[in-house]
Amino acid sequence: MTDILITGLGATLIMDLQALLRRWLTGVAGLDYALVGRWLGHMPQGRFRHASIRDASVVRGETWLGWFFHYLTGVLFAAALVWLWGAGWVVQHGIWPGLITGWSTALLPLLVMQPAFGLGCCAARTPAPWRARFSTLLTHTVFGVGLWLAAGLA
Repeated sequence: MTDILITGLGATLIMDLQALLRRWLTGVAGLDYALVGRWLGHMPQGRFRHASIRDASVVRGETWLGWFFHYLTGVLFAAALVWLWGAGWVVQHGIWPGLITGWSTALLPLLVMQPAFGLGCCAARTPAPWRARFSTLLTHTVFGVGLWLAAGLA
């Protein structure tokens, strides 16, 4: 269990550091996790989709909720990786299972979160859909590399 926590938290942290570096180098901001918290905060009232998540009413504690969910999701994806490839992966961790897991996790924002945020499937309603798709894939590739690197610390 500790291995999964270290791997998931470490991979998510690596992904976040990449987002900070990318923002510093290019000015392109990553996902605002307060919007994730806002999305989650509206769910108890039965609101799962929004025309625009930015225009949805603010939810108390949305920033904390969004960041907590972000790191929790990283741990759950690490648990899925270990479940699929076996506990031995943490000891003899190859990069391919991490990358495959990272690429698979890109499906969540592309097919669930972006449509629910009002951005369309695979960011189709954004001003630059291919740039958003590439950004999602890059971020989740870094998460996959992060799984591999963080497993080395576990």
